[in-house]
Parts: sequence; C-alpha cells; structure tokens
Amino acid sequence: MNQPKIGIKENIFQFLLLVVTNLFVGSMVGIERTVLPILGEKQFGLASTSAALSFIVSFGFSKAVVNYFAGQIADKFSRKRVLLVGWIIGLFVPILIIFAHAWWVIVFANILLGINQGLTWSMTVNMKIDLSKPNQRGTAVGLNEFAGYSGVALLAAVSGYVASSYSLRPEPFYIGIGIVIVGIILTLIVKDTGQHLKVQIQNNSTIKAHEELSSKEVFNLTTWKDKNLSTISFSGLSTNLKDGMAWGLFPIYFTTVGLSVSEIGTIVALYPAAWGFFQLFTGVLSDKIGRKKLITYGMWTQAIALWFILIVNSFFLWVIGAILLGLGTAMVYPTLQAAIGDVAAPNWRASSMGVYRFWRDSGYAFGAIFAGIIADLMDVTWAIGLVALLPFIAGILSSIRMNETLKVKT
Repeated sequence: MNQPKIGIKENIFQFLLLVVTNLFVGSMVGIERTVLPILGEKQFGLASTSAALSFIVSFGFSKAVVNYFAGQIADKFSRKRVLLVGWIIGLFVPILIIFAHAWWVIVFANILLGINQGLTWSMTVNMKIDLSKPNQRGTAVGLNEFAGYSGVALLAAVSGYVASSYSLRPEPFYIGIGIVIVGIILTLIVKDTGQHLKVQIQNNSTIKAHEELSSKEVFNLTTWKDKNLSTISFSGLSTNLKDGMAWGLFPIYFTTVGLSVSEIGTIVALYPAAWGFFQLFTGVLSDKIGRKKLITYGMWTQAIALWFILIVNSFFLWVIGAILLGLGTAMVYPTLQAAIGDVAAPNWRASSMGVYRFWRDSGYAFGAIFAGIIADLMDVTWAIGLVALLPFIAGILSSIRMNETLKVKT
C-alpha cells in the first residue's frame, strides 16, 4: 500500500470537501446568533439579561468539555466517525427549538449544539492539519475558519431576514434541519485522514521525546507549563469570552439604540462575515511572517473595536466597528491554532488542540456569565466595555511572554 502524500495540493479534493463541510458546521451556530437573544425576551419573557444569556453558557461549557475529549478521541479513533456522530447529535438542536415550550428546552438544545460544534468543528480542523505540510497549517486553519464563520455570518443574516419576514420561530430553524442533512452527506463522502496522520508521526524528528505524554501532561503543558501553549490558550479564551458577550449582548444593545431586527441582523452578520473573510488572508500571512505579531495586534484590535462601537452613534459607524472586530478576531483565530500545531508533536497534537479549544470555547460561557451579571448590575454598555479589557490584556501577555512558534520544528 502506497503512503498517502502530505500537502494541500496533493489532497485538494478531500481538503475542499472539508472546507465545505465546515461551512455547514458554522451555519448551525449562525441560525441562533440573531434570533435567540431576542426570542428569550419576546416569546419567553426573560427580563434578566443573565437568564437570557443562559443558552450561551450551556453552549459554551458543553462545547468546551467536548472539545477536550474530542481531541483524545480523535487520537484513538477515526476522525470521520467522530465527525458523523457530531452531525447526528446536531439534528436534535433545531427540532428541540421548534417545539420548545419552556426556556430550559432551549438551554438543553444548546448543550447539544455545543456537543455538535465540539465534535464537528474539531474534526474538520484536525483533518485539514493532518492533510497539510507544517508550513501550510496557517493556510489550512485559515480556510477552515473562513468557511465556518462564513456559515455563521450567512445564516445570521438569513435567519434575521426570515424572522423579520415570518416569525422568530419556527421558520428560521427549519433551515437547520436541512443543514444537518447536508452535513451528514458530506461526511459520508469525505475520507478519513488517519493514514496521513501516521505519515506525519513517522516523519516527526521529535516524536521519541514526547511519545509517552499522558492526557494530564498534555493538559498541564497546554494550560500553564509551556509558556507558548498557555499564552495561546489564554488568548483563545479571551477571544471567545468577547464573542460570547457579543453574541448575547449585541442584539440587546442595538435594540436599545433603536435599530430594527433586520438592521441588527446586518451588524450581527457583518462581524462574523469579516471574521471569516479576513481569515482567507491572515492564516496564509501567519505562514509567512509568523504567529506572534498577528496574535498580539489582533487581540488589541478586538479591544479597540469594542470601545469604538460604544463611542459612536450611527448605523454606518457601527458597521465599521463590526468589521474591525471581525478583522481583529480573524488575525488571531487561525493563527492561534496554527501555533498549537507548531509546538505540539503530531501524536499529541489533537489532544493539545482539544485542551486549547476547551479553554477557548469556555470563553463563550464565561463571557455570557460575566456580561450578563455586569449588564444586570450596571448596564449593557458597561458590560461591553469591561469585557474588552480581557483581549487587551491578552495582547500584552502575548507580546511579553510568547515566542515566535513558527520557528519550532515539528
């Protein structure tokens, strides 16, 4: 049996299939971004911001935990099987939301959505890295995240339009059932990347030094022991803490300033649209100029964008702020995951990526909790402004503590 070749060009059909698959993975989240925060207030009468954001907390924690175990499972079992299981679980999400009679059902549906996203998104990014050469990881992750957040943006806009044309429920969520069916079909077509991973392990010169790492050791390295991996993890957490806040509070904030549902849908969609679009370039750029500069300046750009949104007072300038926020997020999102690939050896890379994604996506939950409490105690404006401090601090840490990981040989 011939060894499979490593490289994007050498595996272009499978690579593009995985890109398209992640477009539909992201679409599952996009359906909710405009509709659910408003749904909590309008149909379920949630007066507390913390209660209204509880669906993001359930999503964030379940996705974080599943990310952690998905990496370990991916190192032991077929990536393709895990991807398929993720899609099957996802089928229950729109169905539960359509028939929900109480808010706890929405919260439970988002636990399932977190599991769906943890399994499917983790597998698409790991499979792309399996197929790619070391100097193509930024490109591979950038294309993966571009596709995923393009799906988020597209369905955030579409669901906002459908909700304003028909109703908040059930029409937008009929689309979700179709998305899952397409995702299952694509997963059945794509080939597993296990053989490509074996080739990468065989070709890795540092493998003997790391072959006995336990799950606990990988967790400790990625969380606090390794200064590069731990700084990456904190930057990821700060980024998604900001996104958890934006997901929950942007629709509420822009409602308070008098924008319509369709206008809110436009701004809410433009942020992940810019996030997705710019990753076409930032992932490739990180393969050329390195990871550290993009991570540092990307974290600062996110903070500045949030403060900019708070001080302006026109639809056009809010659009600019949303695009700037997307740019800052795009600068760090593929770069952080590529940096994990730089540092971690192939045989524990998926596990390290799982730990990183555990901390990153727990940021959704922490962001929703923190933003909800501040919004209830003070107001939404204060919540947005204070959350912006976290990415600003993460940028300072990465500038001081992190090395340029692209120089690390793997």
